[in-house]
Formats: sequence, structure tokens, C-alpha cells
Amino acid sequence: MQNADAIWQFVDAKRDSFIALSDRVWGMPEIAYTEYRSVAEHAAMLNEQGFRVTENVAGIPTAVMGEAGEGGPVIAILGEYDALPGLSQEGGIAEPKPLPGNGYGHGCGHNMLGSAALLAATAVKDYLAANGKPGRVRYYGCPAEEGGAAKAFMVRAGCFEDVDIAITWHPASMTRVDEALSLANTRMDFAFTGRASHAAAQPHLGRSALDAVELMNVGVNYMREHMPSDARIHYALLDAGGIAPNVVQGFAKVRYAIRARDLAGMLALNERVQKVARGAALMTETSVDISIMSAVSNMLGNTPLEEAMHQAMLRLGPVPFDGEDRAFAADIQATLSEDDILNDYRRVGETVKENTPLCDWIVPRESKGEPMIGSTDVADVSWVVPTVQARVATHAIGTPGHSWQITAQGVVPAAHKGMVHAAKIMAATGVDVMSDETLMARAKKDHKERTARTPYVCPIPDEVQPPVQPRPEAA
Repeated sequence: MQNADAIWQFVDAKRDSFIALSDRVWGMPEIAYTEYRSVAEHAAMLNEQGFRVTENVAGIPTAVMGEAGEGGPVIAILGEYDALPGLSQEGGIAEPKPLPGNGYGHGCGHNMLGSAALLAATAVKDYLAANGKPGRVRYYGCPAEEGGAAKAFMVRAGCFEDVDIAITWHPASMTRVDEALSLANTRMDFAFTGRASHAAAQPHLGRSALDAVELMNVGVNYMREHMPSDARIHYALLDAGGIAPNVVQGFAKVRYAIRARDLAGMLALNERVQKVARGAALMTETSVDISIMSAVSNMLGNTPLEEAMHQAMLRLGPVPFDGEDRAFAADIQATLSEDDILNDYRRVGETVKENTPLCDWIVPRESKGEPMIGSTDVADVSWVVPTVQARVATHAIGTPGHSWQITAQGVVPAAHKGMVHAAKIMAATGVDVMSDETLMARAKKDHKERTARTPYVCPIPDEVQPPVQPRPEAA
């Protein structure tokens, strides 16, 4: 399409500035709701590119929105920039080597995710202005995707009420249209309070909160036999009650992540886990305070948008990796197991391609693999706006998610090529939707049909507010 050729030129014209943005964000990794420097970088770029900028979106100081254009439909392009704990890593080397500092690292590629999304939005803005076309494009800089559910809070606050179409992407090992499969997910804290006492002289006077946590864990483990096979439950001990074994622990706290294929299944599972917690408190004569930290829905697909994005991918072709990119990816693959590599092929239903460390093809739409499903707050946007998501190759096939290997690959030339490619796919999809009223109408009809019987209900209770973190002194 002529539109595609034009929009790709607008992406290429500014690619270097946004590659630099991605690398800067990679170098300042910040975890959920602490992304003050990263959001400042994105806000500065929005201002530099001439967007109308709104900060503190939905009352979240690390969320930002930029809008450009007038009239017409509203296309939202979603970006992220949060990092993960424990994944610090030097870039461009194929061995684990954490950098000095707090241990944070971009082990999911969100430095690229936000930068490419903003590049796509900028290209659409420039395209609309150059051609005198009506329409508005918005970049939503969204924090805390990693467990913080910022987009769900933003949806609840009405930030997407007038948006017609939403587009996003995620760094991946394979280039394809996302299958729109994700698990609804709640993160819930269980704080047990008992009674401290001398563990030797007066154990009978103590009531152990740590015992309650352990009994809860045992109860949930027994429950696993009697829940859907595609549901998931994980936990992390936040407070074990101290390091002194001769003190009966008077307080202990555990966080659970509870996932299910859909929102109704997750809510039912939530209730069962809460019953186990209350039973553990009853058995130990402690009390338990239950609080929801965050929650997200399951992803909703949109066939017309997915088909349009796939066509954009085919027009563009695969990411143009070169020999040096493949050589480094092969070095990364040498740190992985055969199962790591095989799993990536199984996920997309493809046979293993020998001596192919990087994805140099577009995964066909008809290829269906074994679903390996996580959770994302993009899902909540998908329930209120027709949404489509790309997966674009930026790292070696087989690289595990949330790994030091992804951090190491986040600033190399292959990553830069992948993120620019993603920007072109998103920008082309956005322009196609803006230029084709029938495509937008079909996307909206598809969305309406999917939500007709099950309207969206925000999974986060009204009383739960975003867990905003204070600005660090150095930020």
C-alpha cells in the first residue's frame, strides 16, 4: 500500500533518536511505579516532537499521555518502560554479569517497547500533518505492567473512553501477531497477626503468624488438584516475621498471584484462596488481613485488526538482521538449553529451524502452537477498546522471558532493528485503520460482539488505588 511506504519513511526519519531513547531507558531501570526518570524521558520526547502532553495520567505520576492531530478517529499506541528486580546485566555480552547498583534490569524489553510505540505514534503524527488528514494519535506511556496493573487503573479512570482503536507490541523471539491469550490475574497480600512470645520458656503463650503462612501454603497446594488445569497460583514470602528462631513470630505476610483463563474463573479462585487463608488463621488462632494489590483481566482478541496487522507484517517483511546479529544471538543460544529453544517453536506451532538463532520470517496466522500464557494489563484496554498487539523479534530464539539474557540483548543492534520494525508495523496498522472506515467498523463490530454477553467489569475493587511510590531523591 502507498500509505505503508510513506509511513515507514516517517519512522526511518527519526529512528536514531528513538533508539537512543530506548538505550537511555535501558540504562536507568526502574521497577513498578518508580519510573520517574523513564517517564521524564518519554515526556521530554513527546514535547520535543510536538505532542500535547498530559502528565500524571489517572493520578499516576509515572504515567504520561501525548496527543497530536485534530478531529477524526482516535488511535492509541501503548508503551511501557518498567523494569524488573534481580535482572541487572551488562549489555552486549553472552555471560551473566550484573551491573553495580540496585539489581534492576530490563529483562522483558520494556525499554524498547515504550520507545518503539512512541516512534510509531510520532510517525503517524507526522504522516497526518504532511498529508493534511484528520485524525488524532495518542501515545500512552504506561508504567507498572510487571504486576502493577497500571493500565487497569487507567481504564477504570476513563482514560480510554474516547479511543477508537488501541495498538501495541512486545519484544519477542518470533515475529507474529499476538494470539490474544492471557490469564486474568490478581495479586493479593495476606498479612497474618499473631502473638509473639519466648519460643522456649513460653511457647504456649505465642500464636505464630509464620505457622499461619505455612499452613496457608499447604492448603493452597492441596487445592491445586481441584482447580482448572490452566489456572496458576504462585506466592512470595514478603515478611517471615524476623530472623530469630527463639521468638514466636507475631507477624508474617505472603503475596499470592492467582491466575485463571477468564475473569469469572479468577474471581472464583480468589474466593477459594481467601477461604484457605481464613482457615489457616483459625487453626493458628491468628488474624488475617487480606488486601488486593492489583488485578488484570484476560486478553480479548479482535480478528479484523489482527488480520490487518498481519498484512502489514507481510508487506514489511521480517526484521533485517545481519551476520553480526546472528553471531551474537548464537552466543546467547549457547547459554540456553535445547528445551528453551524448542519451547519457542512449540509456542508458535513451528518446526525447529536449525542454525537459525534469530527469527527471519513472519509466523503464519494459521500456525497454532502450545499456549504458554502469562498476564498483562493490556488486557483491560482490550475490553473497552478494540486492541491488537504485535510480537516482534528482538532477541535470540529460546531466550527465556524475565532473564538476564534478555537484558543483555536489550541494547544490541538486533534489538534496535526489531524495535524500529515494530514501530513500522504499528504505524502502518494505525494508518490503515484511519484510512479504511470499513476496517474500523469491522473492528468495532467484532469488539461489540465479543463483549455483548460479558461486559467489562474492572477486576480491581473501587477502594483499591494505584500503589504510587514516592519520587526517589535521586530521580
